[in-house]
Amino acid sequence: MLRTKISTFLFLIFILTELTQSQQLFFSEPFANTYSIVARDSVTGEMGVAVQSHWFSVGTVVSWAEAGVGAVATQSFVNVSFGKRGLELLKNGKSPKEALDILLSDDESKDVRQVAIIDTKGRVAAHTGENCIDAAGHSTGDNYSAQANMMLKNTVWSAMAKAFENSSGPLAARIIIALEAAENEGGDIRGKQSAALLVVKGKSTGKVWEDKLVDIRVDDHAEPLKELKRIYEVHVAYELMNDGDDAVTEGNMKLALEKYTEAEKLFPDNLEMKYWHAVTLVENGRLEEALPLFKEVFSKNKNWKTLTPRLIKSKLLTVNEDELNRILNADE
Repeated sequence: MLRTKISTFLFLIFILTELTQSQQLFFSEPFANTYSIVARDSVTGEMGVAVQSHWFSVGTVVSWAEAGVGAVATQSFVNVSFGKRGLELLKNGKSPKEALDILLSDDESKDVRQVAIIDTKGRVAAHTGENCIDAAGHSTGDNYSAQANMMLKNTVWSAMAKAFENSSGPLAARIIIALEAAENEGGDIRGKQSAALLVVKGKSTGKVWEDKLVDIRVDDHAEPLKELKRIYEVHVAYELMNDGDDAVTEGNMKLALEKYTEAEKLFPDNLEMKYWHAVTLVENGRLEEALPLFKEVFSKNKNWKTLTPRLIKSKLLTVNEDELNRILNADE
């Protein structure tokens, strides 16, 4: 009887140990089952990584990229260290395949991991552990790797690959097209919650703030991919605004007007863009064209009217008293 009790006790200890180890795997690491893509633009050299998942703030753990180095997507019971370590290995001269092999060599949970790496030459390496939750897999090609796990269908990653290969335009836009293809194919079997997009330059300038070209996240949203695409379009519009600001600084008001006009076309309901478009029209001697824009802006937010005279001191608005009064009374 005593021997039976001891045997039962030891068996219970074994079971509890196994459960504890399983819980440590499930709860100590982000459960980011998802679809993602790492990619490179063969013309500009830009590199990027994007992801969508039914997991909160997925971009904070899955997506990693550094200008002049490469990009990494680490997912499925995420080993977050794969991001930074993968980039460091590339920086130290390892190929994506060599870097991936090193990362997996001492990972006891590699069978539930999914990871993809791309470098500045467009070389890729990807791994989908045999115990990743189905449907799971990856597709690689020149300058990209698309990977997914816990998908509704096993065609998601191939649909992403095809969409990326057949796309054109800026790398960020092509990456979003690949994500849309995944969602159109059924996406994550659980649904959707967050998404992220990160794009860096092919060569580092040594200035991190310049090397990161796109860095946007949607941490919690009913339609994260649609929201990511909308924010990206806003990003493009504001980049044009930044170009316009640079042109103003250089005294090239003609170029500034062109950039502000392009930005406003992309984001026509944005009062700030409309306002600076109007200011730049005035600086180009086109006050009459600017007045309707000032009227629209002032009628929706009086604070822009309060701001306008202050621009004169900063030399951003060059007008006489009569012209200033006409602007300020545009909405009356």
